[in-house]
Order: sequence, then C-alpha cells, then structure tokens
Amino acid sequence: MNVSTAPAADGLLDAVVRAAPDDVAAEFRTLVDALWSDGAARADALDAVPGLVAVLAEAAADRKGYVAVLLGLLAESEYPATDGPLTRAIRDHLGLYLELVRTPGIGKPLTLALLYLLAHFPGDRDRILAEAARLDLEAEDLSRLDRALRTLDPHSPALGRVWPAPSAWTLNEDEQAFDQGWIAELTPEQLVASWENDTRTVLGCTGARAYWAVCNGDPRNLPAAPVPERREVTAPVADATLFAPHAAALRCPSCAGSLEPRDGFAHCGGCRARYPVAGGILDLTAAADEGEGDADFLEKLSRVPSMGLFYEAVARPAFLRVSGSDWGGAVSPEDEDRYIAENVRPVDGPVLDLGAGAGRWTATIAATVGAGRLVALDSALPMLNVLRGRLPEVPSVLASAAELPFEDASLGAVVCWNALQAFYADAGAAIAEVGRVLRPGGTFTLMTFRRSEDPVYRYFQSAHRFPQHQGGLQLFDIDDLRRWLAAAGLTVREESGPGTFVFLTAVREH
Repeated sequence: MNVSTAPAADGLLDAVVRAAPDDVAAEFRTLVDALWSDGAARADALDAVPGLVAVLAEAAADRKGYVAVLLGLLAESEYPATDGPLTRAIRDHLGLYLELVRTPGIGKPLTLALLYLLAHFPGDRDRILAEAARLDLEAEDLSRLDRALRTLDPHSPALGRVWPAPSAWTLNEDEQAFDQGWIAELTPEQLVASWENDTRTVLGCTGARAYWAVCNGDPRNLPAAPVPERREVTAPVADATLFAPHAAALRCPSCAGSLEPRDGFAHCGGCRARYPVAGGILDLTAAADEGEGDADFLEKLSRVPSMGLFYEAVARPAFLRVSGSDWGGAVSPEDEDRYIAENVRPVDGPVLDLGAGAGRWTATIAATVGAGRLVALDSALPMLNVLRGRLPEVPSVLASAAELPFEDASLGAVVCWNALQAFYADAGAAIAEVGRVLRPGGTFTLMTFRRSEDPVYRYFQSAHRFPQHQGGLQLFDIDDLRRWLAAAGLTVREESGPGTFVFLTAVREH
C-alpha cells in the first residue's frame, strides 16, 4: 500500500504496513518518533494525518490498531484543548472510526485501540456512546469511555473516583459525604486541575490497555473482587503493650531517643514527647499535645474512609497491570507469595513491612517469619486501619519511610512490597534508611516497577495521576535502584521480573 504523507514520515508508514509480524512494533516506534515525542506532536504531525487515516481505512486489522493508537496520541497532544488543529483534522474522519468499531470480527485489540481514539472527541459524546452501547464492551471499558467524553460541570463536579474505572466504584453515604466535603473546599482553578488530572488518568489507562493489546493480543480480565464490608475490617482494640516486644528497636522520630509503650502512648525517654497508640496503631507523625489522649486518635480512626478496602480488592491489581506492563497476567498473587517465602531471610530482630498498605502481603510475610516478629509501617492511616482488622496480632506504625523510627542495626529483615514507588521522591532516602536499620546478614526484599523502554507505553504509565504522583506516575530506572542499594551497603542477591516488574533481594553484608 502506498500512501501520501508528510516528508518526515515518508516511507515510515508504509514500512509499518509491510513489516513482518515480528518487526511491526519496531517499525511503529520509528514512525511514532517521527511524529510524536513524550506527549508532544512534532511539526509534521498535522500533514501526516491523511496518510494515517488512509492506512486505518485499508490496512490489515493488526496494523490498524497501531495507527488508531497513534492518532489518539496526536489528538491527546493538544489536551486540555479538544478543538486544536490536530484534533480537528483527526476528528474529521469520525465516521470512519465509528464504521470500523461496529464492524463484526475486528478483534478486541483493534476495538480497544478505536475506543482510545474515540475518547478524544467529547463534542461527539452522544454519537460515540450510542455506537458503543451496541458493542459487547466490558463495564470498565465503557465507563472509561463515558468519563473521557464528559466535560466538567463546575456546579456538580464528580472528581477522584475514576481509577481504574468509574464503574469500579460504589460509594456509601459516608464516602459520598467525604467526597462532597473535600470537593467543596477546592477553588475553581483546583476544580479544573483535578478534572483534567482525572481525564488524563482515564486516557492513560485506556491507552495502556489498548496499546498492550495491539502489541500482545487480548488482555486477560481480572477476576471479580468484591470490596469487603467496612465493619469486617475495623481496627481491633489494642493498647500500647502490643508494641512491647519491639520496644528496644523503636526510636523517637524527633530526637532518636528510646520509646516506652504504656498507658495509650509511646513515651520518649529523651525529649519527653508522647505519641498516641490506638487500635494497635502507633502514630509517630506528630507528638500528642498536652491533654490529648488515645481517645482523640481513636476518633480519627473512626473517620477514616474505606480506601484501604477498595485498594486491596480493586486498585492494586489494576495498578500492577499498568505499572508492570502485565495485562496478560504474567505475575499472579501466588507468584508474589512464593517470592517472599523464598527470599525473606531474617537474622535476629523484628521484621519490618515497609509501606505495608492494607496488609495482604503483610499476611504472607507473617506466614514466612511469624507474626510475632513483624511490625507494619505505612504513611496512610486508611491502609493501616484495614491491615489491623486483618492482622490483629501485628502492631502498626504510622510514619514516614524517609526517616524510619528504628534504632541502627535493630531489624532482622525489611520487606517493601509494591510500595517504593508510592514515595518515589524519597526512595533513595528510604533505601538508605533500610541499610541503616538492618542488622548484618539481614535481607531487604522488594517489588516495584521500572519505566517501560517503549516510549508509547512509558507515556501511558506516566499519564496516571495518583495522590503521590500529581504530575504523573513516576517509576524507576533500574540503575538508580542498584546505585541506592550499593550506597546503603546492600548487596543484590537476586533480581528478576517480567514486563516492567522489579523483584529484588539484597543483603546487608556488614
């Protein structure tokens, strides 16, 4: 097939069409580089649109998907504008896209790629959704398309509940009130910024799923995971004595003095600060004011929204798909359990679950080393609230990973499972702290993610806006991880992982 296109793309588009199956992805990346880079369209992109559309109309289905993704990327390069010259030129062929998506037998990869492309035309929302309603789409795909095509209503904004798809969320009255409260406090500028961040997240997830499917085949659906009732996971009653077996390892975050857990507090022997303990959670984020008691911290726990429940059941599995480039299910929960069981090798001392989250893998660590040795740490109270309900025998600490509240060489092992990227800016400091608190011979076992080497998939990863990643999801360069580990006195013993997963175990030798 010969097409007329922009000089910069001369021959490149034809190379994609003619490439052998094993070569098409590489040829596509060459074409992409000529027209687009890291979210921005290049100068010749507008002139290339007619040729791209011609290939989309005439090429084989496995090549159409690549072109549909590229057209979506070019339209998205003008976002938040939705009527720029590129978007208008691409939107002029909306009839073709709708004709293609309704064509029987085109396959899931091309369908997903066309949905990603169509998600960029909110002015045609009704027409697009009417066509989509005739398709046998999964609820999450349809709800992402619906949300991408919406425009902000400043008088009734719906914000924040879009990941991994709007259809995944079912809010009770308390959660609805929680949302209404924080949304009401936003300025008009913050409303717009939050809406645009949500839209970018939806487009990022839609694009990642589509592009992976175009490159690899049908994505594997996640099994249904109902969110537990909140009453089933409320933090149980537990006083400061739960921390007594680990008191020798704890230290004050303010002065590094020793902490003594008693009477609803952890008391610092150095600066005399008191830190509240309630429900088996020690809050080291701020010392208690004079007269403030554990009842105040219990009241905070009672107001915690149930994000921890949703995270464990729905958000975490979806996050692994995007961050690990794993829409095919190459890594299962059983694989994660096995890695922990085979690689966590503590010496004497407590074992720390760093960034423990809602506790699913804390339970695996407990099964490996014994719950009596384990301490969980996270900076998110909703997560620890769920963890404590799941593991009432495991004490939990609310604190920062960048300044671990433990004595030097006091811990037998540290595990940081699917958490290091949550404190990306402090990752180097956190690894240095792990090196400080580990005893010689202790292991540091982690699972995190690296940036994709494919610039298109890397863009879709970074398009996701999460609370800790407002400017876009940030993942690691593997060389940075190795450098931080070496600087912390840790020697890598095992490193593996499919896709963009990183499984790693290091040991403090001395």
